[in-house]
Amino acid sequence: MPELPEVEALRDFLDEHLLGKEIAKVLPVAISVLKTYDPPLTALEGGEVSAVHRHGKFLDIATADGLHLVFHLARAGWLQWKDVLPSGLPRPGKGPLALRTALTGGDGFDLTEAGTTKRLAVHLVRDPAEVPGIARLGPDPLADGFGRGDFAALLAGEPRRIKGALRDQSLIAGIGNAYSDEILHAARMSPYKLASKLGEDEITGLYEAMRDTLADAVRRSRGLAAGNLKSEKKSGLRVHGRTGLPCPVCGETIREVSFQGSSLQYCPGCQTGGRLLADRRMSRLLK
Repeated sequence: MPELPEVEALRDFLDEHLLGKEIAKVLPVAISVLKTYDPPLTALEGGEVSAVHRHGKFLDIATADGLHLVFHLARAGWLQWKDVLPSGLPRPGKGPLALRTALTGGDGFDLTEAGTTKRLAVHLVRDPAEVPGIARLGPDPLADGFGRGDFAALLAGEPRRIKGALRDQSLIAGIGNAYSDEILHAARMSPYKLASKLGEDEITGLYEAMRDTLADAVRRSRGLAAGNLKSEKKSGLRVHGRTGLPCPVCGETIREVSFQGSSLQYCPGCQTGGRLLADRRMSRLLK
């Protein structure tokens, strides 16, 4: 799933490729992709792109006449830029293509989604806050005004384990499964640690690990073509997706815990004092 660093890099990429260009047509291909009907997608035709914004994991293409094409790539979605779009109208089918945005110059981009579970969501709104997922977002962890005290206030009284808290978009926007693993590894903290039980030094260490991990990933991704972002993300991960491999910090074998169709990875040497965490496959603790 694209998370804050990849979505920020896509924002940069689209800002460079879309700003000032005119939209010719936006064509939904998958039935499930479009979540709004007013205004209609035809309202975008002839509109000039004035800005590209990021809200957590949402991308927001704004036009000069006040419309916002907002999309969330979900777990298996991606953006494919094309300098020359295929001629003719795309046909609905069983392929990955979900939506095509064509520019008057002949270039544009496709939104695609792999797999059979379709969660990629596109909204056309006059105000991004009309999108429910944006309206309930918590603060951006890389925002200039988001300080250590703000982070501590969010965690105060938080009953969940820290892994689940970091992934909650209404608490902190933009962090998903992969970067929560990476942040906790950098902070040398167990994913099972209760957020409300963190000491002052632990909060400081976690805050710094969060900011540093995300900022470093953004730096590595910035300037890359959209098609190269997935491989860059994977190459920079230290624990996530590396079950059975040695930890690059201490050499201990990286372990995995599975839960509710997903999993987390951690290093016992760096994060749990050598203890192995119980594999709570049906756990509700790490939603």
